[in-house]
Order: sequence, then structure tokens, then C-alpha cells
Amino acid sequence: FFQTNLKLLIWAGLLSCLLWCGFAQQGGSDCIKKNAKSCGECIQAGPNCGWCKKTDFLQEGEPTSARCDDLAALKSKGCPPDDIENPRGSQAVNKDKEVTNRRKGTAEKLDPEDITQIQPQQLVLKLRTGEPQTFSLKFKRAEDYPIDLYYLMDLSYSMKDDLENVKSLGTALMTEMEKITSDFRIGFGSFVEKTVMPYISTTPAKLRNPCTGDQNCTTPFSYRNVLNLTSEGNRFNELVGAQQISGNLDSPEGGFDAIMQVAVCGKQIGWRNVTRLLVFSTDAGFHFAGDGKLGGIVLPNDGRCHLENNLYAMSHYYDYPSIAHLVQKLSENNIQTIFAVTEEFQAVYKELKNLIPKSAVGTLSANSSNVIQLIIDAYNSLSSEVILENSKLPKGVTINYKSYCKNGVNGTGENGRKCSNISIGDEVKFEISVTANECPKKGQNETIKIKPLGFTEEVEINLQFICECQCQNEGEANSPDCHEGNGTFECGACRCNEGRIGRLCECSTDEVNSEDMDAYCRRENSTEICSNNGECICGQCVCKKRENTNEVYSGKYCECDNFNCDRSNGLICGGNGICKCRVCECYPNYTGSACDCSLDTSTCMASNGQICNGRGTCECGTCNCTDPKFQGPTCEMCQTCLGVCAEHKDCVQCKAFRKGEKKETCSQECSYFNMTLVESRDKLPQPNQPDPLSHCKEKDVDDCWFYFTYSVNSNNEPIVHVVDTPECPTGPDIIPIVAGVVAGIVLIGLALLLIWKLLMIIHDRREFAKFEKEKMNAKWDTGENPIYKSAVTTVVNPKYEGK
Repeated sequence: FFQTNLKLLIWAGLLSCLLWCGFAQQGGSDCIKKNAKSCGECIQAGPNCGWCKKTDFLQEGEPTSARCDDLAALKSKGCPPDDIENPRGSQAVNKDKEVTNRRKGTAEKLDPEDITQIQPQQLVLKLRTGEPQTFSLKFKRAEDYPIDLYYLMDLSYSMKDDLENVKSLGTALMTEMEKITSDFRIGFGSFVEKTVMPYISTTPAKLRNPCTGDQNCTTPFSYRNVLNLTSEGNRFNELVGAQQISGNLDSPEGGFDAIMQVAVCGKQIGWRNVTRLLVFSTDAGFHFAGDGKLGGIVLPNDGRCHLENNLYAMSHYYDYPSIAHLVQKLSENNIQTIFAVTEEFQAVYKELKNLIPKSAVGTLSANSSNVIQLIIDAYNSLSSEVILENSKLPKGVTINYKSYCKNGVNGTGENGRKCSNISIGDEVKFEISVTANECPKKGQNETIKIKPLGFTEEVEINLQFICECQCQNEGEANSPDCHEGNGTFECGACRCNEGRIGRLCECSTDEVNSEDMDAYCRRENSTEICSNNGECICGQCVCKKRENTNEVYSGKYCECDNFNCDRSNGLICGGNGICKCRVCECYPNYTGSACDCSLDTSTCMASNGQICNGRGTCECGTCNCTDPKFQGPTCEMCQTCLGVCAEHKDCVQCKAFRKGEKKETCSQECSYFNMTLVESRDKLPQPNQPDPLSHCKEKDVDDCWFYFTYSVNSNNEPIVHVVDTPECPTGPDIIPIVAGVVAGIVLIGLALLLIWKLLMIIHDRREFAKFEKEKMNAKWDTGENPIYKSAVTTVVNPKYEGK
């Protein structure tokens, strides 16, 4: 059992080693396949690739690219850890201001730029190709954060009754918003349509009054900024109260022109770097890019501010903006949009909401009486969700988000960018990983920014790319080590100047195929160039690479390899050595051409502690039995041999008790061991002693049992301990036996008689019951004598009918 377990452990260890080595080499194969000619190319091949800068690391015939390999493979090939170039990425935080903790009304009023809701603010990431750099980002909604709200209203004729309700919006909204923030400003703007046909009527009378009947309407306009953002609610009421309704011809309105100007005209409107809300109120649809062709306007919207005297002056010149263009400008200016539209157009604006991040849709009543509650609800909806967005990423750079939101809710992928149901004062965290999959062509630094949509604060990330090794800065240009200065000696190898090739840059490109050079690549008395296992470049053999990157040709003439050695159990060198130049170099405790001969003698150890039971020799971990009677893995099996106990029982019997077959010759035949008498079996030696021990129980000539132990000490001397009193069986007691037999016979006889009597009673009862049954079934006719015959005979004529 012990030997079996030991073998299993040895095989398990070998298998684990082979699997680990296989995985390590498999990982390194990607590094080798990149065929890196320099340290910089090597570290860009993968995050696990290293470059050995040890000068004499390469074997003869190996290419320079063999310096690039998996880290474990380089160490196994003999490259010291200090000579392995393996730069790692890192990160540093330059600005890490804590998020603001304060409560409304309990602290002094802070300027918006002094309030921090996102942390950190600036950091530097050093990226190595394929190795992600991960950092944590914290976001916390600050209480009493300033809010700017701009109310943009459709003033087409259908909104006449809505205007009346909006006229008192300023002070009422101020009162409600004071519950959220102490720093609130409000502005107002209006829009109708482009002032060209066919959107409006351009007849002089319609330009003065576009409405029909007795209605007094103002001249149509595209967009007008009525009131810059202000904290004076009364001023809002005053200016909005002076507004007049206007009109146009078609149903869709020019709201997108107005939204674009509100987004890009920050200075004119007075936007601050705070929470920016745009309320877009209408009861109609919208025109978008391409619709301007109806009026002969084909020039795309330029996304710039064109306000003159608070009027959009270029509506007749630029087309409507596209939705994507609008999304870009709203995002750039951190504006969150609330679409307050009537029930009829809910479906349209909900689809638009899906295209515009950080926007909300509310149902506007027929006369805008619910506009305040709509704004409050929409603001709470927008502010309860945080969505991170990043600026355009450099080529080859990817970013991944993971969110840790309230109540243990985590998100990955696209859901990792956002957290919902956030209240004021709640803190959420994001884990952001940035990975460079390639180096920029010039290796220059890049900057990206990450910010929550609708907020002005952002995280600035400076990306620095690790594209070269540190040892390349220590390179020696025009080094004499590179054949008279034809290259730069860096990181243990030559980087050749243009037009030079070879490991030491010893050849020019014109000399590569010279026949004189080929002569240096042939072995003596051979016509094969590089043993047909490589190419002759500059008079030196550069060995071929095999599909299996773990198999390598080497040597001056590529005559060596590490895969053509003797095998055992299907493994090169039996898995117990390294193949070098087609010869196995065995690990300690192994020998043989295939390292299949183990020098470990533990598998040959017999149960008595002797190698091969003293009956053979241990060769390659297996016993070779020299005594032909003994067999088995440790020469302990003997089919014709007596056991230890049976072999020595006669001598023990004669020496201890003076009886047995060897009683007369005891002194001559049984003097080979020392004997010790003990009082009882408990006094015999126990199995925990160091010497091999056998416990014996044998019968003597008188059928008595005697007990002894047989052991061999370190000097190979037999030692016997015997219990001085044999255990003899006592004779049987005759009287109880005889009495028992007689009693048994009598009892058995009585039992048989009882059984016979019982059977007879049952039989008689059955016969009597049968007789009684037959008696009951007998029937006797007492009315006529069966032997009496009457003297009268009656004859009847069958034809007589009795007439």
C-alpha cells in the first residue's frame, strides 16, 4: 500500500510539473511568434513577455528574437532575473481633492468651483501594451448645489393658453426650487419657426400679423432670448408677461434651432458651471437636418452662436441641426434637457429622449398648469442617475467600467457606466480600467477625460505609453561590439544601422547571398548548409523556427535540437531531464539514455527495512532478485519458503521447553540466536521498535500454544523473546456431554410421538366429517316398492281426439 501511494505521488508530481511547464511555454509562444528584434518590440508583444539582456544568453545559431520569451521560460533557460527587462505599468494621482460634505443652510455659501462631487480630479497612467491599469472613481451628489434653469417655450398660436400660465412661472418656480437649492437662477427664451417660405407666410400683412381674424400676434421669429439667467423671479414674470404669441404655417416647429443656440450661446445667456437644466415646452413636433431644403436652405448647421440683439440671425442661412449634432453640443455644455410636451406628442419625444443622454420627458397639460410639478419631477429623475462618459479615446486604447451603486447593486459593461436611485448626499464608486492594445506611432502622451453627464466636473487622465525598455536609454551608438560600429549595442544585442544585417551587424544587405559566405555554414565534409535546418546569413547559420515554439534548433551549424532525444513513456528524456543537442541531461537521481533509470532506492525497500529483502539488487528503482526462490517487487515473495514463525518454531520449542523434533540436536542446530524468556504476552516486544519484528503463535508436540517474537538487530543478529508458559487446552467434561446426549435423544423421541399422535387425531376427524356428509346426502323413496308391478295396463290411441 505504501509503495503504491509513493508511486502515485511521484507520477502526480511529474504530471503537475509537465503541465505547468507546458502552460508556461504555451504562454511564451506568443512572445516568440512576434519575432521581436529589439527590447521595445518585445514588451509590446504582450504583458507577459520579457527580454533577456544578458550578453551571452543566446546559444550558437539562435536568432536575436529568442531573447524575447515568457518570463518563466527565460528563467528556465538560464537568464538571471536581474537581466530580464520587464517594465510594468503604473498610476499616480496628481489632484485628489475630497468630495464636498455639507448640508443646506448649515454652512457658508460656496462658489460652484469650490464644490467637489467627483474624486480624483487628475491622474497619470503609464500603460504597457495589454496590461490594464485600474483606478477607483468616487462620485457624491453635493447638497445645495447651484442650479441654472432656462425655459424655452414654443410661441406658435396653439400655445396661446399656455403662455398665460407661464407668465407667473418665475416666482412660483423660485419658491419650489428653494426647497432644493439656495442658489437658483432662471431664464426664458421663445421660438417659432424659420422666417422663410414655406414655414411662414412672407406676405407683408402676414409678416406683421401671422394670425387670422381679430387676433393680434407678433412678427414670426426663429429664436429669441427674452431673459438671461437671473435670480430675480419677478423679473421673469415681468418680461414673460410682455410676450405675445406668434404663428406659422406648418405643424412642426423650429425648436432644434433654438436648442442649438441655447446650448452654444453660454456667454449671452449667462450659463454658469453648475447644474444646467433646459425646459423645452411645446405642443408640436420638430424639424431636423434636411428639412431646410424645403426653404432652399442646404448649408449644414455650424453649431456656433449667432445671436444678434438676442435674436437668432442665421435661421435663413443654416439648416436645422441633426439630432446627433444636438446631442454633441448638449453633452459638451453639460445641459440636461426636460421635454415638457402634450400627450399627443409623448411617443415622439420619448424616442428622442432615448437618443439624448440625461434627458427626460414630462406630460404637459393642455394649458401648462402643471409645468412646475413637471419640472420638479423631471429634475429629481435626472439628478438621481449618474452616467459616466469619456472623451474620444486614442487609437488602440480601450476603457472598461464597473459600478458599485446603492444597496449592493453592481453593474458591468454598459451598465457599469451608471448608477440609479441616487439621493442627495449618496456616494457611489466606479472601477475604471484603461488598456493600451498598441503603442502610438510616435509614442506621444495622450489625454482623455471622464465626466458624469450633465455635470461640469471631470477627471483628467494623462496616458503615457511604455514603448521602450529602460536599457535602451543606456545603448551605445556605433558600438565596436556591433562590427566596427555598424549598429547600436543595447539591451545585450545589436540594433543594426540601415543596410546592415546579422547578429553583430557584420554584413551588408549586398553580401547576404554570396557563395563565399555559404562555405562558413557547412560542416566539415558536408554539403548541407546549416544541416538543412537553417539559413546562412552573413556566414552564420540562423536556425529555422518550428511550428511548436518549444522545439528549437541550435548549434553553430544548427546541428543540435531539443526534441530528438531518447524517449520513455512517450516523453522526451522520460520527463526526468532536459534534451540538449540530442542528448539527455538528466535531473539528479536519474540516469540512462532516456533518464528512465531512477537512483531512488525507496521503491526497493522491503517491509523488513532491507533493500530488496536482502535477496537482490536495486536497479533503476526496481529489484532484481538474485535468489531464484524469491520474487516480487521487493523480493519478498517465496512460494516454496516457510514463514519466519514456521522456520524457527522447532528451535524455539527445543531451547525454551526441551521438547520437539530437534530436542536431541538443539545445541548444534539452534545456537544461531539469543533467546529471552518473558512472563506473559504483554512483555513481548511491540511493533513500534526500530528493528523488523515478527509475532508468532505455534503449536508444540503436546498441542499447546506457545508465543514468541523473532527480530533482527542492526548487526544482523537474530533475537528471540519467548513466553515461558505455553497455553495448553483442558480436557472435555464427559458427564455433562453424556447427560446432554441422553436428554436430547429422549426429548427428540417424545417430540416425534407427539407429532404422530397429532397427525392421527387430525386424520380421524377428517374421516368422520366425510362420513357425516355422505349420510346427509342419502335419499330413500318410501311411496313405492321398486319390485312391485301393477296388473292393470292402460293403452291410449294416439289418433283419438276425445270427440
